[in-house]
Amino acid sequence: MTSSIAAITIDCDNALSLSAFWAGVLQVEADPDTRGSGEFFQSIGQSAEGWVGPMMMFIKVPEAKTAKNRVHLDLATPDRLGEVARLTGLGAAVVHDKDEWGVTWTTLTDPEGNEFCVSDSPH
Repeated sequence: MTSSIAAITIDCDNALSLSAFWAGVLQVEADPDTRGSGEFFQSIGQSAEGWVGPMMMFIKVPEAKTAKNRVHLDLATPDRLGEVARLTGLGAAVVHDKDEWGVTWTTLTDPEGNEFCVSDSPH
């Protein structure tokens, strides 16, 4: 028997607002309120039509983020600079640009400070 990724879970201060940011990033709607959605819990990807990938869950925790993420999402796009501009318009903040190992990417943070990257897609 093998395991599969059921969800990517992000601890946060406000599940509703952070899930709205990520729904905008991925251009999907948040899942309907079937499990008591709100500032304490929200998901995206469970009911989104055409969704590819595991569900994302956002769960309120009492402690604030204090260090760099040990795991983060890497997004790919054919227009990195345009996508970075779109994401900063949604509330992301740019940390830095990198060009290493033949890959160019921008590291950003979501509105609660969680790091993620956007790279140039090879397609």
